[in-house]
Amino acid sequence: MSGYRIEQDSLGEMQVPAESLYGAQTARAVDNFPISGIPLSRPLLRALGLLKKHAAQTNLQLGLIPAEIADAVIRAADEVIAGRLDEHFPVDIFQTGSGTSSNMNVNEVIANRAARLLGQPIGSKAVHPNDQVNLGQSSNDVFPSAIHIACAEQLHQLLLPALEQLLQQLLEKADSFSGILKIGRTHLQDATPIKLGQVFSGYARQIELAHERVSVDSSGLYELPLGGTAVGTGINTHPQFAAATITAIARETRLPFREATNHFEAQGAKDALVCTSSSLKGCAVSLFKIANDIRLLASGPRCGIGELILPAVQPGSSIMPGKINPVMAEALLQVCAQVIGNDATVALCGLSGNFELNVMMPVMAYNTLQSIELLSSAIRAFDEKCLGDLQADEQRCTDLLEQSLALVTALVPEIGYDRAAELAKRAHQTGRTLRELALADGVDAETLDRLLDPTAMTEPTTYC
Repeated sequence: MSGYRIEQDSLGEMQVPAESLYGAQTARAVDNFPISGIPLSRPLLRALGLLKKHAAQTNLQLGLIPAEIADAVIRAADEVIAGRLDEHFPVDIFQTGSGTSSNMNVNEVIANRAARLLGQPIGSKAVHPNDQVNLGQSSNDVFPSAIHIACAEQLHQLLLPALEQLLQQLLEKADSFSGILKIGRTHLQDATPIKLGQVFSGYARQIELAHERVSVDSSGLYELPLGGTAVGTGINTHPQFAAATITAIARETRLPFREATNHFEAQGAKDALVCTSSSLKGCAVSLFKIANDIRLLASGPRCGIGELILPAVQPGSSIMPGKINPVMAEALLQVCAQVIGNDATVALCGLSGNFELNVMMPVMAYNTLQSIELLSSAIRAFDEKCLGDLQADEQRCTDLLEQSLALVTALVPEIGYDRAAELAKRAHQTGRTLRELALADGVDAETLDRLLDPTAMTEPTTYC
């Protein structure tokens, strides 16, 4: 057929688009997996390029491939790293569970691009995808190593900085709101007073802990399975290959990657990735609580709680003029829901470490990387479009505080629980104030001034 070339793999001939840098095995995978239309993500392709680049450098140093071949492979791998060859990676994420199709896709693209750099035609195997680009490697150790590299890089470049920025913004809000008193709420009902700054200090601590947990729980990503080859035994690889290659990758990425302590664990299980995804879920849960609280505290503007005033970023209704909705909070809530679902998928895939290999790695990679990207983008948008110009309605906070019957709690040490409960009940039934009823019940004005001071209620009681 015009526009095609014929290549051969171990199963026979395959038609390959004439100008594609991939070969027969990739073409076969494209034919086998027309499922989602979603190829490998850019971070994962970059990670595979890093692995192939440094594998070639190591094999050159070990005297296993000629310098001319190694140089061409390194140059081609650099193009993969930079994203200049992304159009040649069409394999669907829903493919062979080891990622073999994508590993071979990378091997073929780099081999053919290297051949071109040497003045040879694509498809000539002047640079061999298996014998040279994949030398000392297996899909079973390369693909999970690439997942770890991609996830670790994305965490350090995107999510952890986004959480740090969000933390700083929340701390600033906690400080600026420190003098604003409001009513607390438990079970969605009135509770004792609290400072708005104290509320936001709680949010800030949630994010601080989320950052800490993600950092700690993702530390297993630094162990790379590279060197285990097929089943963890290291068959067909030089004993120095993995350590040298991983050291070079660590140097380029500036992340502390190291060879797996036990290759049988590293390839038979994906526990480090499961743990990382779980920490992303935990982060999403924290963010959901914060965003949901803020949108509820801003409900109104007249008939809701209305203690916070959200910045107006867009009209809220196609039918109700002047309506402004908490759209930035809603966007973040939806991302959190997606991330929680992604983690369920990763956990289920982690169960499929059958004997010496997990066979659901591509979708684990897709979901974990998507969670990192979604959280990072949503956090930054929420921070910039919502928190940055978020304001407090101090008068509304004061009005609601003064109406609350929960202030009676401060009278308990003076008049006892039962008597205080009766006062609150009578105040609710009659519409009279707690102060008025307490005075009538024999509590002196000076004691009431002291006990019903809402500011004093926001700090621990000191008993003399």
